[in-house]
Amino acid sequence: MNPDVLEREGRTVVLLGNEAIARGALEAGIGLSACYPGTPSSEVGITLSDVAKKCGFYFEWSTNEKVAFEVCAGAAYSGVRSLTAMKHFGLNVASDSIFPVIFTGVKAGLVIMVADDPLGHSSAQSEQDTRFYARMGKIPTLEPSNPQEAKDFTKLAFEISEKYEIPVILRTTTLVSHSAGTVKLGKIKKPKTKGKFVKDFDRFYNIRPNLQKLHTKLIKKLDLIEKEYENLNTIEGQGKIGIITNGVSYEYLKEIGKLPGVKIGKLNLTHPISRNFVTKFIKGLEKVIIAEELEPVVENFVRGVAKDVNPGIEIYGKNILPRVGEYTPDIVLQALAPILKIKSPDFSKHERQLEKIKLPARKPVFCPGCPHRSTFYAVKKVLGEDTVWAGDIGCYVLGIFEPFEMQDFVISMGSSFGVTHGIKKVSDQKAVVFIGDSTFFHAGMPGLANMKVHGTKPLVVILDNGITAMTGHQPHPGSDFTGMGEKKTPIKIEDVVKSFGIKNVRVVNAYSQRDLQDAVREFSKQDELSVIISRGICRLLMKRIVRSKGGKFVTYEVAPGKEKNCINLVKEFACPAIIQRGKKVFIREDMCWGCGVCSQIAKKGSIVPRRKKK
Repeated sequence: MNPDVLEREGRTVVLLGNEAIARGALEAGIGLSACYPGTPSSEVGITLSDVAKKCGFYFEWSTNEKVAFEVCAGAAYSGVRSLTAMKHFGLNVASDSIFPVIFTGVKAGLVIMVADDPLGHSSAQSEQDTRFYARMGKIPTLEPSNPQEAKDFTKLAFEISEKYEIPVILRTTTLVSHSAGTVKLGKIKKPKTKGKFVKDFDRFYNIRPNLQKLHTKLIKKLDLIEKEYENLNTIEGQGKIGIITNGVSYEYLKEIGKLPGVKIGKLNLTHPISRNFVTKFIKGLEKVIIAEELEPVVENFVRGVAKDVNPGIEIYGKNILPRVGEYTPDIVLQALAPILKIKSPDFSKHERQLEKIKLPARKPVFCPGCPHRSTFYAVKKVLGEDTVWAGDIGCYVLGIFEPFEMQDFVISMGSSFGVTHGIKKVSDQKAVVFIGDSTFFHAGMPGLANMKVHGTKPLVVILDNGITAMTGHQPHPGSDFTGMGEKKTPIKIEDVVKSFGIKNVRVVNAYSQRDLQDAVREFSKQDELSVIISRGICRLLMKRIVRSKGGKFVTYEVAPGKEKNCINLVKEFACPAIIQRGKKVFIREDMCWGCGVCSQIAKKGSIVPRRKKK
């Protein structure tokens, strides 16, 4: 944890946007937080988890985002301020409960921090725009553009939520969550951690005809919020050309520098958008440009207002700026240049120079010693190419790359079961389902139960490394500790699987090629739903454990004269520690984490424990 998160009031420190959100929650007097890790939001929960005991509030890593939101809703119903943080896909999971709670309202502040991921830095399945959820669910939404605003808007979100008894979304994007900036700190408020749920028929009876009364009340809340917080939006500069922007897009404009004769309107409350603010901003303008990433949400609103208040205005948006990926100051400047009649930057020379350099492509790879590499290798060795490989969400998504190429589709958490079930019902293809431990608890169990009930019989491989490794080693129900660092008895995946009535279940050491291949060979021949739990602690976590105890890994080396026997490992096993230069193959001592799998795969005696230096 960044210790600056707990610095005293009045200090100016450097924080990530996500760390600033956590600090804002502390200054708001948060009493409970429940999250499920999902980058680019993960650092919010990580920070709150680290400080929860010291600051005196409750924190948990919940089973999934839906449960996390519900935990926070229960606290907010009872008068305790709460915050949940998730990535945009997590909002999909939680939305089933979020929408009804927007109708019932809450008693204490409830903030839903959602991090979108334009360009797919850590969420490659889609470029989802959360702002549509805000409109569909009638959820007030604040959008900070930098770490200082991230902290301040978090506090403001709690205030709006509590005043109007409605959950509030704090929406970021990757470059806001992961940017670092100076933040002036306020006072950390003593948390209120105890409350009481009070029965309220008029509030919680959300069945018709009362549902329509709640809906009417909700609309009135949004109208009041729109009017009260109109001045939260800001205007800079003067001119006949205007730019309306929000979030990180505002920072791109600031990086460009001064734009003479241009008026900039910054929307901080992006739902509900203040009609009055937009009306006043575009009156008298000849042209207006809407700079927003992803969908034309603000643009469509502005067009709707303009036809009544300034029908002659020229409106530019997605006709000059992309609807895909992140912006950069260069992209924005190139789009603005013809309209502002300024010199357009020419990046062609720079691009040609980059092309000459011919940097090698670097794809993401499993860590040295990763148990998933061993599992993928064993399964492919036995079953070969003619198999449908069902992927899921976790570190093992890297199995999509060479040399394994064993993720034919990756849709959403737990989807590997449902999609494979559909494939098996309409084809006779062999199929293997890969799903991680945290994902299994998050959303995998219903799909597995569905397979069992409806008689689908693929081979299921559950990759159990004991932790939610992809997002920073957060615990899950199968881990032996909680989000507050307390020891607990883990739920064993094999016990859950067996409780479904599945008979073919085997726990295998992920680092034993013989045991893995034997299990795959045996279970793949069974005309029955079969589950292999490939268990091996995340090697990065193991490395930390070994170091904390003063120990060292037994590392490996290529035996003298045996390099020829190991050339195939470079391409077939792809451990980053195994290096080939010409005909020479060697294992980097500083990168070998001692899993020993390569010594099992190579011809006997070709890879051996590293000899001690004299």
